[in-house]
Amino acid sequence: MSKLVPPHGGKGLVCCLLEGAEREAELKKAAGLKQLDISGRAKGDLIMMGIGGFSPLNGFMGKADWKGVCENFTMADGTFWPVPVTLDADKAFADSVAVGEEIALVRKGEVFATMKVTEKYEMSEEDKKWECYQVFKGEGADSADDKFWETALADHPGVQMVMAQKAFNLAGPVKVLSEGEYPTEYKGVYLRPAEVRAMFEERGWANVAALQLRNPMHRSHEFLAKIAIEVCDGVLIHSLIGNLKPGDIPADVRVKAIDCLVEHYFVKENVIQAGYPLDMRYAGPREGLLHATFRQNYGVNNMLIGRDHAGVGDFYGLFEAQTIFDKIPAPADSGKALLCKPMKIDWTFYCYKCDGMASLRTCPHSKEDRVILSGTKLRKALSEGAEVVDHFGRDEVLVILRAYYEGLTEKVAVKMQGAASGAAM
Repeated sequence: MSKLVPPHGGKGLVCCLLEGAEREAELKKAAGLKQLDISGRAKGDLIMMGIGGFSPLNGFMGKADWKGVCENFTMADGTFWPVPVTLDADKAFADSVAVGEEIALVRKGEVFATMKVTEKYEMSEEDKKWECYQVFKGEGADSADDKFWETALADHPGVQMVMAQKAFNLAGPVKVLSEGEYPTEYKGVYLRPAEVRAMFEERGWANVAALQLRNPMHRSHEFLAKIAIEVCDGVLIHSLIGNLKPGDIPADVRVKAIDCLVEHYFVKENVIQAGYPLDMRYAGPREGLLHATFRQNYGVNNMLIGRDHAGVGDFYGLFEAQTIFDKIPAPADSGKALLCKPMKIDWTFYCYKCDGMASLRTCPHSKEDRVILSGTKLRKALSEGAEVVDHFGRDEVLVILRAYYEGLTEKVAVKMQGAASGAAM
């Protein structure tokens, strides 16, 4: 009997990926189906449904699930879920498909899945705006009622993504036929939930924390992971290897930097590095909940949540991604409840007077004594060729990151928000 937290939803790992002869037969069938070109976000969602990362989902959400998730954090059957997982199509395609018909889902010429359409529903501009208000509006300055909409349309990638969706959503169960480039380009890092669970079992881990990464690890990330290692059996350093917004550091560079840090500064037996194939939604608190939800499927029962988790700009309160865990519904059926709990860590930094890493809970000194650490601040310095202040990152890692930036022919300006600059400290 496993000591790990059970997968979310009470149904075990729900894996929609076909393999072997079954996959080959479905691919042949897909060649004769109507083809829908899908977004990068939908591709990542499909792969997660394929490998069980999005258990208990077995397809894209219908209107009742979409509405329940946006409004109440629960699907129609009462299962907790924090963000909509939907598939958009234009009116012409939606009109051409009958409920009950099977279609092929294609990305850049590759068939990723087939889907039986069980529902199609229109998404008006007002519906999209409502989803954005429910999912992306937070407590930060950019989310103030008098400025959220205009600011979000200009600066929030998640809002821009939703508003760019086509006029209809299609829902239904999927049969996933590809994991894309991830098994080859990220061999040994891209791991399915069942593989990660097996690694935990082999090491005898039962109490596991996950560190979410979309930036290379700086000293604050390292400190968070080591706090968790002290109180858990081990830590999964789990980085996003799907798409990010322009100006973010690509996955292959981040993986190389993490490898270097683990090699030189961690006891390897206490840490596992892995990657997952989603695109960032930049949904702040809601995305923090999503990170905990799918980490539960990987066997993780503690989600490290620090300052401005999964945030963008100044749309979210510094610790809103922590407090949201105290506000979500707790279904009576534990299988439908979120069982992965947050490890709430205060703002961390290097303090010259403490002569080490510290947090607002442990350091009594002034802002001037502290090195404020953030991925945005690091990317801005590196992209501009500026000096990185002492104690910000490990020297071995900075060598890798500088080499990447020196090789860029085009650079994206990095906007410094208040949360990353330390202005709010």
